[in-house]
Amino acid sequence: MVPRVLEKKLRALARRFPVVTITGPRQSGKTTLARAVFAKHAYVSLEAPDVRAFASADPRGFLAPLATGAVLDEVQRVPELLSYLQVEVDRDPKPGRFVLTGSANVNLLESVSQTLAGRAAVVNLLPFTLGELRGFPHPPRNAFEATWKGGYPAIYDRRIPPGDWYSSYIATYVERDVRQMLNVTDLLAFQTFLRLAAGRIGQLLNLSQLGADCGVTHNTARAWLSVLEATFIAFRLPPWHSNLRKRLVKTPKLYFYDTGLACALLGIHGARQLETHPLRGSLFENWVVTEVLKARLHQGLAPGLSFLRDRKGLEVDLLIDTARGPVAVEIKSGQTVAEDFFTGLRQAASQLGREHGPQARSFLVYAGNAEQRRSSCTVVPWSGIETIPSR
Repeated sequence: MVPRVLEKKLRALARRFPVVTITGPRQSGKTTLARAVFAKHAYVSLEAPDVRAFASADPRGFLAPLATGAVLDEVQRVPELLSYLQVEVDRDPKPGRFVLTGSANVNLLESVSQTLAGRAAVVNLLPFTLGELRGFPHPPRNAFEATWKGGYPAIYDRRIPPGDWYSSYIATYVERDVRQMLNVTDLLAFQTFLRLAAGRIGQLLNLSQLGADCGVTHNTARAWLSVLEATFIAFRLPPWHSNLRKRLVKTPKLYFYDTGLACALLGIHGARQLETHPLRGSLFENWVVTEVLKARLHQGLAPGLSFLRDRKGLEVDLLIDTARGPVAVEIKSGQTVAEDFFTGLRQAASQLGREHGPQARSFLVYAGNAEQRRSSCTVVPWSGIETIPSR
């Protein structure tokens, strides 16, 4: 198994809490990580219908042979089991007894927070970071290959062509989760919604327009977006809300958790095609944002990310909330650094400097290969994304 950054945090939490819950998208490696870190625990998958029926019909009998410790996979399939787990860990609160994994974010987190409050720690495992991908024999060679392939483990450890894998993923996981979580009567309209959402990556979210473009109401579009968020397909990046002296745009931006999936939905069949695609800049921006998001979540931190845009045109793609103050990140898909890349950062530096003093730091991430140290910011190549401060 390629080492995961989250492993360190996972082990630390298991020394303090009787229950640790690992959430994240399907096929992001949750089961592999849990079984590797907790190899001495019994492993039970609640995906199997007979096991699920046993756990639901006789939860006490199901848990009895697992008292010394167990990994319970896809626990959101039997949410009522959590109440019996509460009784069990109250009886014996030994740290690290139970490790739960699940993919349906909202339902699982609500169940855990209501039933196992104070007893369970929750961490998020997203697909591989660039640093983790370097543990494979053939990691991405350039920014566009990294963006097009995404980070799902099967593409690297089983060498499945991205187009084949994402097509299967969309059919067998996304659509199944959608059917489980929401009564979508017109699956074709939802598929259209999903593809149109991918085409709006990095844009201010207009749910009314998005719904109208695929023939559904604003309320339906809102419900469908909630499903994409709950199944770790898409997320909203909020605007910056610090006390700046200008009116800021209050609408969030839309991003996908994995750019490989977004590329598949947009019909992009290779890194070469992505290089000349009209959405090249938006997709690369999405890749950088999610790399920073992974870095934070895999350390057990809150997302702490936003973007800056005001009514007068000032814009910075990403702001990271760190202990030393905000980190401003501008993202460009060009492979050569141009002077106009720095315009937004320079304008933002004075604004952030007035709020946070000299601790405000600036970075430019681009699709080229050379690092540059400038007086106003640090220029970081795509391959150096791990050097961006994340905490």
